[in-house]
Amino acid sequence: MQITSTTASQVSGIILVIAYSEEVEVKQELEDLMADIKKTANKVRAKLKVIEQSIEQEEHANKSSADLRIRKTQHSTLSRKFVEVMTEYNRTQTDYRERCKGRIQRQLEITGRTTTNEELEDMLEQGNPAVFTQGIIMETQQAKQTLADIEARHADIIKLETSIRELHDMFMDMAMLVENQGEMIDRIEYHVEHAVDYVQTATQDTKKALKYQSKARRALHDSPVHSRAVFYIKSSSANVLYQVFIGQHLKSFLNAVKCSSHALCSKCVL
Repeated sequence: MQITSTTASQVSGIILVIAYSEEVEVKQELEDLMADIKKTANKVRAKLKVIEQSIEQEEHANKSSADLRIRKTQHSTLSRKFVEVMTEYNRTQTDYRERCKGRIQRQLEITGRTTTNEELEDMLEQGNPAVFTQGIIMETQQAKQTLADIEARHADIIKLETSIRELHDMFMDMAMLVENQGEMIDRIEYHVEHAVDYVQTATQDTKKALKYQSKARRALHDSPVHSRAVFYIKSSSANVLYQVFIGQHLKSFLNAVKCSSHALCSKCVL
């Protein structure tokens, strides 16, 4: 009976060690992902800043073109998408912090220590893991694991708060930029819809012009004013080509705007 009890205790300890080892691997993966997100976010912000400065330089030089307007629209859209992504990331970090805090609270309850949310926040602000483990008697493997888990959750919260602070300035900078560009962003859909209508109208006009050109060629071929008719037809053909060019140009504009609707588009940012 004593052997069975000892063996069960050893197995329980081994299971706790295995669970802890797996958790360490997951935590390391999480830390790597957070570091990668921070690196990528800084890289994207830097590229958006370069685009913003380039646009400002052209505006100061009194340059105005369709290409510049497209770039401004793309930059505004990408900036908004970036802020949305970082807002979601910040929300995820906050949720994870709350889960870590809840786990600390449950582990403290296991040891017989009850704390309120306010008390727990005060303990977290002190930044000293010893305040969580005062009075815990570590006579068993489970008690030791509970202590280690509390310390690990506290370390996670410290890392999360550090990450949130590091990204705070960048986030506020981008949020302010998006707020200032809000009016332009609200007009994107309006411009796209009207551009689509314009392209459709231009396409219909092109088909009509081609039809009229064919009729004019047959009607005027035998006319005494044949030479003037030829000149008129050539002029009409040039007008048709111009309409086709405008249609293609607007289609390119639509593609560029649609491209900018994707978050962190490699063609527009990288």
